[in-house]
Amino acid sequence: MSTPGIDASEFRKALGAFATGVTIITTRAQDGTSLGLTCNSFNSVSLNPPLVLWSLAENALSLPVFRAAKHWAVHVLASDQDQLSARFAKRGVDKFAGLELDTGVGDIPLLRGCTARFQCETAFEYQGGDHVIFVGKVLAFDRSERAPLVFHGGRYAHAAKRDPSAELTGASDLAGSFNEDFLGYLLGRGHFQFFRQIRPHLQKENLSEEEFYVLSTLTLKRSMSASELDAAMKGVLDERATGAIHSLITRGLAREAPVVAEADWTEYELTDAGRAAALRLISAAKAVESQLVEHLGAGESAALKSLLHRLLSTLDPAAVALWGSHRGRKPVKTSGSGWFE
Repeated sequence: MSTPGIDASEFRKALGAFATGVTIITTRAQDGTSLGLTCNSFNSVSLNPPLVLWSLAENALSLPVFRAAKHWAVHVLASDQDQLSARFAKRGVDKFAGLELDTGVGDIPLLRGCTARFQCETAFEYQGGDHVIFVGKVLAFDRSERAPLVFHGGRYAHAAKRDPSAELTGASDLAGSFNEDFLGYLLGRGHFQFFRQIRPHLQKENLSEEEFYVLSTLTLKRSMSASELDAAMKGVLDERATGAIHSLITRGLAREAPVVAEADWTEYELTDAGRAAALRLISAAKAVESQLVEHLGAGESAALKSLLHRLLSTLDPAAVALWGSHRGRKPVKTSGSGWFE
C-alpha cells in the first residue's frame, strides 16, 4: 500500500519538523476563493500510507468549505513566521493579501518560507466532540532546514503542571488503598477510559480485543516471526495470542509470510484487507489521541509520552525492543510475493 513518489524516510523527517503545533491549513473553495486558518491540532497518523490529521471546531465558519474540499495543505511554520500565524488566526481580513504563493494539487494555495508543507486529499472524517477531525493522505510534501515556530514558551518542558483539582482531598477509607495517588490505578483507569473510545471502532470492524492487539502488533513490522509475536504478547495476551492470530488468518486479515525454503520458523504478515482495517483503526485511534493532546497541551503531552516510554523500558523492555528492532538481515526475495528480512 505504499504511495508512489513518497519516500518514507524523508516523510518521517518532514513530520518531525512539527515542534509543538503551529501550522496553517489552506484550501480552495468551490468558488475559487483561497481559504486558510491557523491550527495547532496537527498530528501524524501513518508513514505507509502517509497520513496526517488536524481538527476544526464545529462552529468554525470555514467548516463547510473544508468538508466540501477534496484537497488541502498543512504548513508547518518557520520561526520567523509568527506574524503570519497571527494573521491567519484573525477573522474578517484578507489573509492572503500581498503574499507570494505557490499552487499545489487541486489548485490549493501554498505559503512560502515554511519549515514543511504537506499537500493532502481527505481520506477520513471523524466527529470528535465539538470538533471535526480530518485525516488526509499526503500526496506531496517538501521541507527545509529552517527552525520551526515553537509554541509553549519556545520549548518542550518535561515538568507537567499539577491540576489543583487532582490534589488529595482527604484520607481514604482504607489506608494505602488504590486511589488517585497510586500509579497502577492511574495507568489502569486511564487505559480503560482511553480504550473505551476506541472500542466502538473495533465493533464496526467486527474485531475482538484480542484480535485487535495482534493486528496492531503486526503493523509494527513488515513480517513478524512466531517467536517475536509470542514475546510481544507476553503479559498481554499470552496463550490467547495463538487463537487470535489463527482467527485473523481465517478471516483473511493475516497470513503466514513466505520465508526462505530452509527456514525452520513461521512468520506472519497482514494481508491487504488486514492493512486496510488496521489503517482505519489507526486513524480512529489517532483522532481520539488528538483530542486528548489538545486538552492537555503540547508540552504536557510530550512529557507524558516521554515518561510512559521510560516506564515501559523498565516494565516491558521486550515491547520497546520490538518497536525499534531490525534483525539486521538483508531483505531476500523469496519465490512468493513477500520479503524476508
